[in-house]
Amino acid sequence: MNSAARIGLKASCVVGFDGQRHVLWRNGEVVFEGSRIVFVGRDYPGAVEQWIDYGNALIGPGFIDLDALGDLDSTVLTLDNGDERHMGRMWSEQYLATGPRESYRFDEELFKYRYAFTQLIRNGITTAMPITSMYYREWAETYDEFAAVAGVAAELGLRTYLGPCYMSGMSYWRADGALGQHWDEARGMAGLDAAERFFHDFDGAHRGLIRGALLPDRIQTCTPALLQRTSALSRELNAPMRLHCCQSPSEYAMVRQLRGHSPLGWLQQLELLGPRSLLPHGLYTSGADDLQRVVDGGASLVHCPVVFARDGEALNSFGRYRDLGINLALGTDTWPADLLENMRQGLNIARLMEHGGEQTSALDLYNAATLGGAKALGRDDLGRLAPGAKADITVFSLRGMHLGPLFDPLKNLVLAGRGDDCIASYIDGRCVMHNGQVQGVDYPALQRQGQRQFEKLMRSHSDRAFGQPDWKGLFKPAIPFADDYSAQAPLSAIDPLL
Repeated sequence: MNSAARIGLKASCVVGFDGQRHVLWRNGEVVFEGSRIVFVGRDYPGAVEQWIDYGNALIGPGFIDLDALGDLDSTVLTLDNGDERHMGRMWSEQYLATGPRESYRFDEELFKYRYAFTQLIRNGITTAMPITSMYYREWAETYDEFAAVAGVAAELGLRTYLGPCYMSGMSYWRADGALGQHWDEARGMAGLDAAERFFHDFDGAHRGLIRGALLPDRIQTCTPALLQRTSALSRELNAPMRLHCCQSPSEYAMVRQLRGHSPLGWLQQLELLGPRSLLPHGLYTSGADDLQRVVDGGASLVHCPVVFARDGEALNSFGRYRDLGINLALGTDTWPADLLENMRQGLNIARLMEHGGEQTSALDLYNAATLGGAKALGRDDLGRLAPGAKADITVFSLRGMHLGPLFDPLKNLVLAGRGDDCIASYIDGRCVMHNGQVQGVDYPALQRQGQRQFEKLMRSHSDRAFGQPDWKGLFKPAIPFADDYSAQAPLSAIDPLL
């Protein structure tokens, strides 16, 4: 498909934007030329080189995932697995003393992004700010790694906000069962230098598909000096910065103990609550004072409902945060990379927490996945279908029987849809997925390599656990094996697609 050609898309439903809000066009059309949309509505009067009619489908803006899993998700290993201290997910004191090391080779690090980015596209996500785990790394991420990751994103066509993660510390389990902190300020500062270098070299690369961002690890693993330099650099570069905070009682207590403030109070003191600040996850705060700090600073909260619901945790009120004036975006942060699932669970959880359905609507969650994400990034050309906006367009089939009889396509998708109802995706005017197939990706080969690499990750847990036990004994299946698991063929010998 010629990127300069004028292309028209048709479907039974199109989500347009009237300058203030999303609006629904029945039997609508979207026309784009190159990377920009030129028309949304019906009966386009101009010439079009090619029309594509998707029939009974919803054409809408691409989803924006601001805490997008860029990894082979390891949280499945902790589900119903007992005390995390014994499974080698976090470092042990013994492991720290022997010297942490990388669990993957360089090519395997790149593969995890290829795997994850493919899944994001398959689920209708067109803009992503990835996140990966540091627990299986020697330390944090590197410039060379992310120079290569930018190439993977550009090859697949995913719009990404990238930068190597950096940190000044790492939590670990002490022999007495208490949580300890290991600090290395020099490594943290070197990581920030690498992030700045990446920004200068790659911000705007690949025709603007790659943008730079400052992505320190969770705030409790960063020293005041590292965060202050991050704040100053964000202002100098006008770079977005993501600051994981308010996500656990232990984080809240640790920041209180070390810094004398609540996490949000500390960020405010360091001038880190501004319009370029993205804050996953916002669950644990001091209350009204903390929330007002977010409002006053103009920061955005990135809501990731599914990953927290698995542990029985939830934002106390999506609707109240929105009514206070906090901009809310969405993130997945875990497997699956399905923002429809996060909208559905986010809606249900909000109504449980708010004891009713008056404060939070399905549209509120959809707005967070589109307009809210765009606002958090300072982009008025993303998250909407309107003339002049970027041609980041998704097509969700409405033919599936699981959706039930159709009344309102958005409500049907939020209540019963799946990410893989997305059958086509255009990013910057390029068709990156057609008929559910991400261009240039061999799905069976991708899944087989993912399975082999995931087993390698599982094996690495033995190194981090006290006493280095057999890795197979660290994980509990939901249903006990009927035979001797240790005598069975490795998981990688099983083709997951058979």
